[in-house]
Amino acid sequence: MESQQVTPGSIANPVKFGGQDYVALLDACVKSGSLFSDPTFTPDQSSIGMPTDPDPKKEIKWLRPKEIRANAVFVEDTTCTTDICQGQLGDCWLLAALSCLTMHSNLFVKVVPPNQSLTESYAGIFHFMFWQYGEWVEVVVDDRLPVREGRLLFSYSCTRNEYWSALVEKAYAKLIGSYGSLKGGNISEAMEDFTGGIAYSLPVSSRTPRVMWKALSAALSRGSLLSCFIQASNYREIGTVTAEGLVKGHAYAITDTDTVKKPDGEALLLRLRNPWGFVEYSGPWSDKSKDWDDVDAAEKKRIELKKSEDGEFWMNVEDFNRLFDTVELCSVNPEPIVDGDTPDSPAAPTSAWTLSSHKGSWVSGSTAGGSRSYRRECVSSFTSDMYGIHMDKEEEDDDEDEDEEMTPEEKMVAEKQKKKAKQCTVLVELLQKDRRKRNKINFLHIAFHIYRLQGLCLDQSFFSNQHPVGRSGKYQPLRAVWRKVRLDPGNYVILASTYRPNVPAEFFLRVYSKTGNNLGQLSVRVCPSQVMSMPPVLPEDRKRVQKTFDEVAGIPLQSSALFTPPLSPSLSVLEKDYQLPLETCRQLIFGEETGGRSSLTREQTEPVLTSLRSLQSIFFKFDQDSSGTMSPFELSLALQAAGVQCDGQVIQLLWERFGSGELHLPFHGFVTCVSRLRKLFALFKSESNPEIKGVEINAWLLRLLTV
Repeated sequence: MESQQVTPGSIANPVKFGGQDYVALLDACVKSGSLFSDPTFTPDQSSIGMPTDPDPKKEIKWLRPKEIRANAVFVEDTTCTTDICQGQLGDCWLLAALSCLTMHSNLFVKVVPPNQSLTESYAGIFHFMFWQYGEWVEVVVDDRLPVREGRLLFSYSCTRNEYWSALVEKAYAKLIGSYGSLKGGNISEAMEDFTGGIAYSLPVSSRTPRVMWKALSAALSRGSLLSCFIQASNYREIGTVTAEGLVKGHAYAITDTDTVKKPDGEALLLRLRNPWGFVEYSGPWSDKSKDWDDVDAAEKKRIELKKSEDGEFWMNVEDFNRLFDTVELCSVNPEPIVDGDTPDSPAAPTSAWTLSSHKGSWVSGSTAGGSRSYRRECVSSFTSDMYGIHMDKEEEDDDEDEDEEMTPEEKMVAEKQKKKAKQCTVLVELLQKDRRKRNKINFLHIAFHIYRLQGLCLDQSFFSNQHPVGRSGKYQPLRAVWRKVRLDPGNYVILASTYRPNVPAEFFLRVYSKTGNNLGQLSVRVCPSQVMSMPPVLPEDRKRVQKTFDEVAGIPLQSSALFTPPLSPSLSVLEKDYQLPLETCRQLIFGEETGGRSSLTREQTEPVLTSLRSLQSIFFKFDQDSSGTMSPFELSLALQAAGVQCDGQVIQLLWERFGSGELHLPFHGFVTCVSRLRKLFALFKSESNPEIKGVEINAWLLRLLTV
């Protein structure tokens, strides 16, 4: 029986970060009897990613767990929320998500693979899994941890002898770049990287206390990760402690919900945890609150009440709604998000979903056109970030007999319901990649827009004349933006963009659709103008060329004679007398049927001169900053005016080919580019060319230009 192939990038076959294979490295260390030392994440300041403290007493040492504590263990008994305490690093967003993860064993074992120990088969090497833009990535680390004055510098456990959380933090720091790169962030990032799910925000004020409690209870039962925070009104407020003992601008994990019986009824409670491991809530139902005096001992035991300073506490939902501003949720399955945008209904059987994804990039000067606020750049690079999808709904039988018994009002409601039933439910998420590097966060303002297509071929004016049928909302400086939309069956294109143009970056787009919607990727292309005809010869050009040929007939053009005396009077018709290089002249000659000659006849010279006049007019028109050169955006518009429309990849290759490695394209480069394209378009139109059968012109041009 043949073994089933495992998909690369899946949890069973993860991508090896840095090419390091855990099993191979472990075996090598066990056989040699040596402890693993990671050469890619060295025990020095580069891995810390923050300035060195000049105080010699605060020198950082890198020690293995057994060198810190003799009784060190990887996991002590079982993992729980109190295993994680925040050290001297502002990564509460990461550790709060890790606290949430401990409540879901099926998710936890994906991130922290089992059978790892500081005793059995110990070789100083550990491995962890993180989701990264559509793929699970395995990160290998050694167990040397940064220590200051005998204590772990960063994450640690309450018992001080458990080290799994410190090693997870180190692995994630290696993945991102350094410990310093973890400073400050949004908990939704870590939630997605721990689960591969979709994270989203829920304003606390959007639900009444009782409905909020039900929503969070349902989300936890579905396996969602939950967190919350109090919004700081300014930078100075971040980290300040309120009168109730809560920290502003700080991520708290929501780890449980429960009801507790009391003499006058019941209390709806939530259990939260501060990843600091201390500084707890001091209001009603907190550890030291007298509200617990009226609760039966059996109830306290059932909910495992602990009256210790460990960062974990209970509070009633009324106070939660009054004190907190935002809840962050991460659903592994889109179902809770789609059903009313928030999981405020009891857990229900989940339906299957189809996932389609796309990895793309915004290239400065080519595909990074920005938002519609930058109309010129946006329109000229509209081919850049498109992702085409096809939506189709499985047909359902209509019960026509029911219509006869309905009132007009009931029929209207029924028609609306039928129309909604025929629509496809789609969830789209756009993520920008690798923006958390080098000790700072640099998230761009991103968004996406969804457009309905009438065909699979777009022209330059499509996005100027069409309105989106769905969008992610305003541009936001977040790692990810998402939106649930309902679409009629048909073809659509998703356009991802940054707010400002010319900002290079990579992105990842994923689209979820319920099974039955028949989600499929489309090949959307730009409609090229396949007629690059020469402009008509002007009478004044005909007279000028005739006069010049009468004076100096038959002078060969191999030395660029057409563009230098004695034919310079022919060029005086141009607005500027640009000297064209010899190579440009050759391109113009090769564009004509010369029979192998290196010169042009009078009949051939007339249209060439008129073409040059036309190209220079176009060049001046789109050289909007009068620099005498063109940017890639200007080139795209100028080529369209010259009679050709190419997609973003072709424009980028033309720029690289004819720009000669320069940042701006001069006039002679534009002339060479158009001359070459005219020749290629003529070849493409030729019926005798066997290479073009069944080939789209942009694909054909890409193949030729990359040779």
